[in-house]
Amino acid sequence: MTSQEILLLIILAAVSVLLIQGRIRPDLTGLLALTVLGLTGLVTPQGAFSGFSSSAVITILAISIVSEGLHQSGVTSYLGRQMFRLAKRSESRLVFVTVLTAAMLSLFMNNIAAAGVLMPAVIALSRQTRTPPSKLLMPLAFGTILGGMATLLTTSNIIVSDALRMAGYRPFGLLDFLPIGVFVVAGGALYLTFIGRKILPVRYPAGQLMRTERLHAELAGLYGIRKNLSELQVLDGSCMAGISLKEGDWARRLGINIVGISHAGHIAFAPRGYEIVRVGDVLIVQGEVVPSEVEICGLKILPRQKTPREVADENTTLGEVVLSPRATLGGKTMREINFREKYRLNVLAIWREGQPLTEGLGDIPLRFGDALLVQGSPMQMRLLRDERDFILLEEDPDTVLQPNKARKAALIMIAVLGIAAVGWLPVAEICLVGALLMILTGCLSMDDAYRSIEWKAIFLIAGMWPLGIAIRSTGLADSLTSSVLGGLAHSGSAWLAIGLLAGGLCLAQLLGAQVASIVLTPIGLTMASIAGANPRAIGMAVALGCSLAFLTPLGHPVNMMVMGSGGYSFRDYLKVGGMLTVIILMIVVIGLKVFWGI
Repeated sequence: MTSQEILLLIILAAVSVLLIQGRIRPDLTGLLALTVLGLTGLVTPQGAFSGFSSSAVITILAISIVSEGLHQSGVTSYLGRQMFRLAKRSESRLVFVTVLTAAMLSLFMNNIAAAGVLMPAVIALSRQTRTPPSKLLMPLAFGTILGGMATLLTTSNIIVSDALRMAGYRPFGLLDFLPIGVFVVAGGALYLTFIGRKILPVRYPAGQLMRTERLHAELAGLYGIRKNLSELQVLDGSCMAGISLKEGDWARRLGINIVGISHAGHIAFAPRGYEIVRVGDVLIVQGEVVPSEVEICGLKILPRQKTPREVADENTTLGEVVLSPRATLGGKTMREINFREKYRLNVLAIWREGQPLTEGLGDIPLRFGDALLVQGSPMQMRLLRDERDFILLEEDPDTVLQPNKARKAALIMIAVLGIAAVGWLPVAEICLVGALLMILTGCLSMDDAYRSIEWKAIFLIAGMWPLGIAIRSTGLADSLTSSVLGGLAHSGSAWLAIGLLAGGLCLAQLLGAQVASIVLTPIGLTMASIAGANPRAIGMAVALGCSLAFLTPLGHPVNMMVMGSGGYSFRDYLKVGGMLTVIILMIVVIGLKVFWGI
């Protein structure tokens, strides 16, 4: 080996140790690797920074924005709800639906984004069905990884595809992974449903599982809202029918606050002042209802429900705000500052001196130190962050911010997938167009687009990218091929693919799928050239091998995401993921033989 190759091996070993120990953040480790490679001259300055302009980074960046647009518009929430309706209360069906839903979302979303969107829904499902969250969260994580193996739009697959392009070969198309991926998803789903489900531990982690999911329940319980709710039906001839809420002046006339209107079976929470009250509507009201007064107005008090009425849904959220120290509203009432009309939010309660106030809120002068429980649309809630008079303490990050943009977001996603599938434009370019359309059509703001990008992954990939260049340019790939893996290169394409699958599997458990694919791809392509094997088939073996990240939580970020909430240990991943890895490995080997001719 030359001195350059030895130096590169030392750098690779140091990077591996840093990533395994975890004392330095992975993205910082990537930037350190980039800097050292540039300073030592193992790559040119252009090569050192080439990762930031790679199509892999652009694709991941763009797909993160597209995914956020789908999330904020409610497309993914709707899909999740429809899929979960199939689950009912059977544990095996719950696991099966969870895996398939996660796999379906990860077909056109980043794996991390897919897991992030579904995780609150899965935890809510576990509570509703009284199923331990440990029975569903690992299948959720593994389902996203399995689905990612069936599409180009996952990190390791994108990296290998871009490496093929840089080496002068045809990159992978959107559907190239699908023939093997379909069987991978099916095999993984069946295993997790019938075998893995029984191996999964039964654990209820201490404390609340998800802040987002408990937010509404905590706030409503703390302020005592549900104890003070009633339902009134508007009868024929009511003096309150046919006029708007503002004209009815419910707070002044009856001392109650309208928090929701049910019309023809559809409930609209936090109604606006211009909403017209119709005969037959059921009003969800807060405050002390005086029977004689509401009867005079032609309203009927309905029996109290056994199950406490909710005051929020996917389109309406609860939040908690306090007066800012710089506020000029001290001593003024809600009515005087026109809070409801100005902010389009409904104040449900005021927390003062350790007690909630729920009566006559419009006429209570505000004091510094007061906290307000407010109800309204997520977008209006978010606008409070820019108000100098209020400080938003609680905000639900998983509510649907742009429900009226769902159709546009879905059409953009379908167009992106369709054009990418037929190969009219490079995947990176069409994904970037889709991201721009999401912003231009208002599915999300530019600020939200920036926040949606997983910058840690971007800097990790861009920082580690020069390692792949150095492995090729210094000749280390040739040396490793001839001295260490040379036997595989001359054993036929089948054994070469199996060896690279095993190599990707091992590296992924220690370094993660992203780094493993960056390190192994140039070696695999060099070996394919020596063996005379199809480089795209070998690239497919490397990509799928690096995606076999089921044995440790370090293998993929989604494994780490669910570890705490599911109460998992390293041993749990090994027990459940061990047999799954063997099954998927066999499916991949057969698939490479059938579909890629190895």
